[in-house]
Amino acid sequence: MSTTTTDTTGSRRPALLEDATRLGGVELTITDLDRALDFYTRVIGLSVREGDDRYAALGAGGEDLVTLRADPQARPAGRHAGLYHYALLFPTREELARVARRVAESHTRIDGASDHGTHEAIYLPDPDGNGVELAADRPREQWPDAHGGDLFGAGPAPLDVGALFATIGDSPPSPLAQPGLRMGHMHLHVGDLDAATRFYRDGLGFEVMATLPTAVFVAAGRYHHHVAYNVWRGVGVGPAPADAIGLRHWTLITEGVAQRDAAAARLAALGVALEQRADGTLARDPSGNAVLIR
Repeated sequence: MSTTTTDTTGSRRPALLEDATRLGGVELTITDLDRALDFYTRVIGLSVREGDDRYAALGAGGEDLVTLRADPQARPAGRHAGLYHYALLFPTREELARVARRVAESHTRIDGASDHGTHEAIYLPDPDGNGVELAADRPREQWPDAHGGDLFGAGPAPLDVGALFATIGDSPPSPLAQPGLRMGHMHLHVGDLDAATRFYRDGLGFEVMATLPTAVFVAAGRYHHHVAYNVWRGVGVGPAPADAIGLRHWTLITEGVAQRDAAAARLAALGVALEQRADGTLARDPSGNAVLIR
């Protein structure tokens, strides 16, 4: 599938966010905490940092990466905006191979495995159907655009699973993900690409890295993408119901308070309602997907 690296108005606009901008954790609604914890600890290799009988925050030696909020009455995601997947970014290819081995040996269902040129990825659902990508970046000098090509090329190739597993030989799967695991990117369902681009580019301050007929990829620091959004559930779909399984919010971590406040001011100028919280500023894109800016 062909891509273009211009934004939806046909002109390049550099990111308004500093290169050091990164993503923090996601907060999800799930139905069964014990079942979800088995997946996130035994298969993904995260550790519980804190929690109770309805809540758990998990990570891999650093900050919280996945926070689970249990609602036994939550209904499955339907044809509305919301989470497509979030990507856990492993620090090395070997670490991706180790989690892949845990996935394989636990007989966990996978939905796909791809080589994007910029990164290798394995896709699977958590027990409630929330999309999870397990990824490892290739060195930037190996990215397609490092040699004058299109950053997104002609689309993903199948993942060479044999070559991936060869990086760890016959090593048994490690029980835990190693420190250095972080949130890589978010991919969201929206109802309107142009409206979403105004929010993510003109408001939050990302740069548009690529556009497809039905999806847009944005980033800071010339990364391949920090956020992608698509209309694959249909143009005009509405926000996720409050009682649906799925994304409660994702987190954008800016380089300093001034950057956070500037992003909030840009969003306010676009008419976006902001909620001031103790842990940051919460905003919702035009399709209701929430981001916590801190």
